[in-house]
Amino acid sequence: MSRAWLAAPALALVVLGAHFLRSSEWLGVAACVAALGLLFVPTRWAVRGAQLALALGAAEWAWTAFMLVQERLALGRPWARMTLILGAVCMFTAASAWLLQRHARRLARH
Repeated sequence: MSRAWLAAPALALVVLGAHFLRSSEWLGVAACVAALGLLFVPTRWAVRGAQLALALGAAEWAWTAFMLVQERLALGRPWARMTLILGAVCMFTAASAWLLQRHARRLARH
């Protein structure tokens, strides 16, 4: 059976890891690498762990967007396009967690 549907959660975790790497948050990078590894462990707890990482990742993207909007507003700089981009990344990460939920049974069987 194809596991091509794992591409979206894997991409979301790689992008989140790059976000943490950019700010030198090594614990976040390590957590993303660990969660990426969990995608390939065919047990229910591994799926739940990866889902938790993606849900926390979506919250991190929302928090980052909020903080950057506050910063840009204070400086009088444009903020709408940045908010749309980070909002899309946040939604993609949350959708990846949902995708894992949808396929959790399939993953745990194989």
